Amino acid sequence: MIRIDNLKKSYNKKDILKGITVQFETGKVYGIVGENGAGKTTLFKCIASLEKFEGSISSQPSPLKDHLGYLPTEPYFFPRITGKEYIQLLLNARGISHKNLKQKNLFDLPLNQYALEYSTGMKKKLALQAILLQKNNLFILDEPYNGVDIQSNIIISEIIQKLKEAGKTILISSHIFSTLKESCDEIYLLQDGQLKNRTKKADFDTFEKELHDSIISIKVDDFIS
Repeated sequence: MIRIDNLKKSYNKKDILKGITVQFETGKVYGIVGENGAGKTTLFKCIASLEKFEGSISSQPSPLKDHLGYLPTEPYFFPRITGKEYIQLLLNARGISHKNLKQKNLFDLPLNQYALEYSTGMKKKLALQAILLQKNNLFILDEPYNGVDIQSNIIISEIIQKLKEAGKTILISSHIFSTLKESCDEIYLLQDGQLKNRTKKADFDTFEKELHDSIISIKVDDFIS
């Protein structure tokens, strides 16, 4: 469980998050949608304690940072670190030992190769594999499907389902609404610095249509006529 109370964040006097209050329950998957620049990544970084903010964030279990697996949109890797060394580094941070990482190589990655030599999709799969092996209770997945091949997208969707069944709390952002429809219990729209339009699974199709209609209202025809 994650509880957020009156979360505010600004950059250079520009308000990005404007007093967000929300609770994410254990064993549920939550989707966050919004335009580029709406603040989805900023929200995730605040929850992960990677950004300073106003307001409060609490969790069970606590402290949150010791139980949270955060997958950023573009994972960072130190120079000259192999995939295997990267995973071991994250396991060491949790005091976890694993003797045979090869058996846990879910995506068949070249773990003895430098991570910086990986493709965009391979980097994302490496980072995801590492936080899964940490045995976290809460997960934030920022655009987990971007840059990843179709087969891996299927595996990621299955991972999310298994995490849910195991009672984990999962937050996902994605620009591909169909992937959220399949995985999420609830979807929020982040707009004007607030989480709006809390939508449950039964109403996903209606919500998707409303999003579609609001985008089309830009009058696309004016650009192609």
